Amino acid sequence: QDGLKQCLAEFRQQLAWVERLDVTLGPVADPVSQSASASDAVDPENDFQREMSFYRQAQAAVLEALPRLHKLQVPTRRPDDYFAEMAKSDQQMQKIRQKLKSKQEAMERSEKAKQLRAMRKYGKKVQVEILQRRQKEKKNMLNAVKKYQKGLSDKLDFLDEEQTSSQGNKKGNASQRTKKGPNAKRRYKNQKFGFGGKKKGSKWNTKESFNDVSSFQSKVAHSKGPGKGGRGGKGGKKALNKRPGKRARQKMKNRAR
Repeated sequence: QDGLKQCLAEFRQQLAWVERLDVTLGPVADPVSQSASASDAVDPENDFQREMSFYRQAQAAVLEALPRLHKLQVPTRRPDDYFAEMAKSDQQMQKIRQKLKSKQEAMERSEKAKQLRAMRKYGKKVQVEILQRRQKEKKNMLNAVKKYQKGLSDKLDFLDEEQTSSQGNKKGNASQRTKKGPNAKRRYKNQKFGFGGKKKGSKWNTKESFNDVSSFQSKVAHSKGPGKGGRGGKGGKKALNKRPGKRARQKMKNRAR
């Protein structure tokens, strides 16, 4: 106690209260019991009582100091444009941001790795279930075949099941092929050269074309028109300007004489 008093006397300064702002008071009165609790009534092992004693003592100091500061015209509220410099530098804060960012990225990578492991585990589980189901179906079919060979059963249902399953697979593959459509090379060729069409037998007659006689012309067909001749003839102007025979030419000369 003497040592504490000696230290107190050493750093005590004879200055105005506004420069020292020291307030020494007991705890404020309890609003429930309307009485200040004595210091010896506080159990130091009880955290709640100890913290409440500190809180009431600080509250009593505030109630005592605020009126004195207002009386001395000292402002007690921080202005809106108050600027307080941070205790840590910008470089230190930048390091902290980078560290927090690296931690966040590491957490995201670990979360993605967990999701990938879970997906692989689920995929492996599904694959194992499919293999087990196929083995079970194969085993059941072999047992059914053995029973049929030994004459213990006369049913061939397993063949129907296998046929229906194969047909279902074929239908599924066909639907996939129809949905897929032509590849890029085929689409380019179709765009460049056209979609083609029926080549073989494209000039054959059909029942409708055979019965359609709207384009039939009898004059052209029987060599009576001015254009074409008969089937074997050359027709045209050559057929009209044909040179007469030798006897006809002699007769024409005799008439001229």
